[in-house]
Parts: sequence; structure tokens; C-alpha cells
Amino acid sequence: MSTRYTPILSLLTEDLLIQVNEKLVQDSDRKKWRLICKEFHRVDSLTRKTLRVLHVEFLLALLKNYTNLHTLDLSVCPRIEDGTISLLLHHVDHSIWARNLKCLNLSRANGLKFAGLEMLVGACKGLESVDVSYCCGFGDREAAAISGCEGLRELRMDKCLGVGDVGLAKIVVGCGRLERLSLKWCMEISDLGVELLCKKCLELKFLDVSYLKVTSESLRSIASLPKLEDLAMVGCPYVNDVGLQFLEIGCPSLQKIDVARCDCVSSSGLSSLIGGHSGLLHIDAGHCFSEVSPTIVKCIQKLKNLNTIIIDGIRVSETIFQTISSTCNSLIEIGLSKCEGVTNMGIIKLVSGCVNLKIINLTCCRSIANAAISAIANSCRNLLCLKLESCNMITGKSLEQLGLHCLLLEVLDLTDCCGINDRGLERLYRCSRILCLKLGLCTNISDKGLFYIASSCPELQDLDLYRCQNIGDDGLAALSSGCKKLRKLNLSYCVEVTDKGTKSLGYLEELSDLELRGLDKITSVGLTALVTRCKRLIYLDLKHCEKIDDSGFQALAYYSRNLRQLNLSYCAITDMTLCMLMGNMTRLQDVDLVHLTNVTVEGFELVLRACCVRIKKIKLVAALSFLLSSEVQGILHARGCKIRWD
Repeated sequence: MSTRYTPILSLLTEDLLIQVNEKLVQDSDRKKWRLICKEFHRVDSLTRKTLRVLHVEFLLALLKNYTNLHTLDLSVCPRIEDGTISLLLHHVDHSIWARNLKCLNLSRANGLKFAGLEMLVGACKGLESVDVSYCCGFGDREAAAISGCEGLRELRMDKCLGVGDVGLAKIVVGCGRLERLSLKWCMEISDLGVELLCKKCLELKFLDVSYLKVTSESLRSIASLPKLEDLAMVGCPYVNDVGLQFLEIGCPSLQKIDVARCDCVSSSGLSSLIGGHSGLLHIDAGHCFSEVSPTIVKCIQKLKNLNTIIIDGIRVSETIFQTISSTCNSLIEIGLSKCEGVTNMGIIKLVSGCVNLKIINLTCCRSIANAAISAIANSCRNLLCLKLESCNMITGKSLEQLGLHCLLLEVLDLTDCCGINDRGLERLYRCSRILCLKLGLCTNISDKGLFYIASSCPELQDLDLYRCQNIGDDGLAALSSGCKKLRKLNLSYCVEVTDKGTKSLGYLEELSDLELRGLDKITSVGLTALVTRCKRLIYLDLKHCEKIDDSGFQALAYYSRNLRQLNLSYCAITDMTLCMLMGNMTRLQDVDLVHLTNVTVEGFELVLRACCVRIKKIKLVAALSFLLSSEVQGILHARGCKIRWD
């Protein structure tokens, strides 16, 4: 008698499969789901809302497959041009993939001009968010194409150097519903453009005019925005206290202000602004003026709901810490990087009242010692991020207190803290949630310290061991077995690392960013063992790895086709292998090729012609500027590639 079995998948309805699919948060889990069977792949196609495309040649097929997208990210495609958009709209039924599209990221799409943008805007009627940041060819005409997005709510145009007041005028007239706008580094925009913006876009809630050459007249216009909550104007050299006085009586909804590095703003101007906005939640005045005045201290007493204050590079006294402690009990973040006058007693006073602090930046506060860190650990039990770079007086005793009390800690920066040793790292054993650990220039750390990290920090994703010269192969073996989620690793100038150590790194399958600069003991054998397993590398620094020869770089060319940034300066690569490598790496966008003594001028010419379509940044030795043909240099510039001469 035979028994009939019902396949389990036939018992799962489409609705049930969709619910399961929506529970998958990690990209790696969703990828595994898609590969199980055709039905799971179909469900993923139906439910996928976000798509980030790496290869432009796959874009056509992907848009046919994923028809319910809300977000399309093309920022990492090597080359998006008008012809690409034309091809998509003629070969794919754009009424399907474009109908639900809300967010479009075209950052760094230097080849996209007016015609392509106009076609996109015409097809994607429902666009609400567009990012064209760092598009060097984006000017007033391209801005006119964007103005066709009548329902646009968010627009980022950071460093679109060709956009002026005319282009901005076209956008604000056509996109009157804008709520978020970033114009950072759009140097051609003046007070006139900002004035029109503020007359037409009254729904603005976020505005970034950082590094613009606008004056306080722009702040007079901005002050009229009734719904503005967040204003960033970092590094505006012509904005002064008069402008902040305009803001004092305007912007009734203002909650967040960033005036960092505004050289003409004084403590008096900031006091005026604070005086008119007792509901401020976030203040960044880093590197603005020399010291915190008594007037500012008095104004801060009114900010009962303040949750972030950043005063980097400003002289402070214990009075400000006492005021913040007694007044700002809701404070979550404080930035004191490079502040003079930060003492143990000041920090002790601060944390006695601000027990909800989650982010503390004490970078280069050189008077800070164990007493301050112990006070932080005892008071701020929900601490997530602590930056202590160049705080040379702290020792392993501080880490013991952090290990005992700050169990939620995710980011710890101990760069150049020479008092930190292996024993101190052992005391962090209870901080199992650490995601980012910076130990660069901590010369007293050895493989033993890495054993402690590997056993205590299974969630670690970012580790900096720059110039930790006592680190060797055994420590890397421990890391590769204990920190499987590691994505970023800096081993530059860890000179004891050999091929054996790089082979161990091959077991870190999530590794995406790796710096091996100055490792003169690794050879092609070690590099080959690494790249054959680490298929997710997108950034690799091999500068001064002079013992790697062509065989290692050929392996790199074959296995590491996902690389987007590569440094080969001072390496022993030859013409033929460099041509092969640059030809194979179809996603490569940023490359350093300085002092390649085995590569001829003819080799460079051939390489640059082959990769000019996709390369966005390239660094070459300055002498080549006189040796390379003007034709090749002209092609690179025309394609939007930035050449950095060393």
C-alpha cells in the first residue's frame, strides 16, 4: 500500500509566504530565501520595495522582475546615462515599474543629463524623493527637468556645482510641496535664490544651506518659513549675528540648528537665537567661537528639552557642565571634541544630572583620566557611543568600569590611547553588543588582546587596528573565528601580519572594507587566499604592499569584481596585469595608481581608455599630467572623472 505525500509548499498560501518574507530583515537572509525555489523567488519579486543596483547591465532584467518598487537606488552603478534611461523606458513597460516609485537615488550619476532626467520624471509620476548629489554635470537645465516632479517632498542636490539661482527658481516654482531640501556646496546659489525658495516653498521642514556664500539676508528670508524645524548652515562664511537675530523672531517651529564653523557667528548671536526658541532640541555650534560665554550659559537654562549639544573646539568651564547637568536632564548627546577646559570634575558634574546620555564625544580632551570615565560608566548606564581618541591618561581601569556598567555600548573609540593594553580589553568582556571598536595607535595591544575581543564581541562589524605593530597572525585567526560579522577592518602598518594572517581573513565572509597598507610581509599567496573567499569586498587598500606580484593581482582581478574603491599605489603591478584588472572590475569607481614604477605611460593610456566610462575618481603621480595625451585627459574630464594629481 503506497502512501501519498503532500508537498509542504502546497500548504502555504501566497499570503502566508508574503508574511514570512516580510519578516526577513537582513539582505543576506532575503537572498537565501530567493534561492530556495521559484515560488519563494516569485513572492520576493512581488513584495520587494527597495532595490539597490550594482551592475547597470542587470538593470533591465531587474526592473522587469521587480514591479512594485517604492525605492530605486542607482548611486553605485558605474555609469547611468541618458541612453540607459531611454533603453529602460523603451524595453520595459515603465507603467509597471515606475507607477509605484516614490524614491529615486541618482547620486553621482554624472552621465545623466537633461534628456534622461526629463524622461525619468515623465515616467515616474509619483516621485516624492530624489537625490542628485555629487552629479558634476547637474546644472540649471537639469534642475528644470526635476521641476516636473510636482509631488516632490524631498530633494538632495549636495555639491551640484552647476546649479544657480535660475535652476533653483525652476525647482521651487514646480515643486511647491517640498518639505526637505539640501543645497550643501551648491556654490552658485545666492541670497536671491534662497529668497525665492522661502516665498514659494512654505512647507519646508528641513533646509541645508551649508557652505553657501549666502549672507544674513538669506536668514531674513528663512525666518519667514512657518514650518521649518531643522536648519543646517555649516561653514557659511558671510552669515553673522544679525542673521541669527532674524531667526530669533522667526521660524516658530525651529527645533534643530547647526551653525558649526560659521566664522562670523559669535556667542552673542547664538544667545539671541536660543533666547527666541526655548523649544530647541539640537544645537551644533562646533568651532564657531572661542569660548562659551556666561550669556549662553544663562540661555541654556531655558532649554528644558534639549537632547543634543555639540560645542566642539570651544573653550569651556565647569560652569557650563553644572548648568547643563541641572537643567538639561533629557540630554542624549554631547560633543566636546577638542574643547579646552574639559576636566574630570566637569565631566563628573555633567553626568551626575545627565544620566540619559547615550553619545559622548571627548576626542582630544587630554586632561580626561580614569575618574571621569568611571563617573560616565556609573551614571550613564544606557551609553551607546563613547569617543576617547587621544585621551592619553585613561588606562585599562576605565575599561573595567565600562565593562561592568555600560552593557549596551556599541561604539568605542580608543584611538591613540597609549594606556590601553590587553588587560584592559579583557575587562570589556560583558560589552557583547559592541559594533565598532577603534584601537589605532594603541601600541600596547597584542594578539592576546584580539583573543579577548574575539571571545567577547561577536557582533563586531568595524575594527581599526592601525599601526598596532604587535598584532600578528594568531590574533587574526582568533578574529576570523569569533567575529564573523566583521565588515570593516584596518590593519595598515601591522607589520607582523603575513600570508598566514591574510588567509585567516578569508573566513570573514561579510568583510567589505579592508586596509592592508604597508604590510611588507604579505605576498601574492596571501592575497590570493584572501580574495578567493572574501567575495563582498568593495574597498581594498594595498598601498606599499610591495611583495605582491602580478599573480596576486590577477587573482584579485578574477575574484574581486565587486570592488568599488582600490588603492594600488607603490605596488609592483605591470602594464598587462593592470589592464586586465581594470577591465575586469566593472564596478570600480575610485582608484589610486600613484608611483607604479612597473607601469609605462603607454600602459596608463590603455588603462584609462578602457575604464573611463565608469571611473569617477583616479589618483595619479603629478608627472603623468605632462606625459598622458590631452585626448585621454579630455575624455576623463568629459566623462565626469576627477583626476587627483599627487
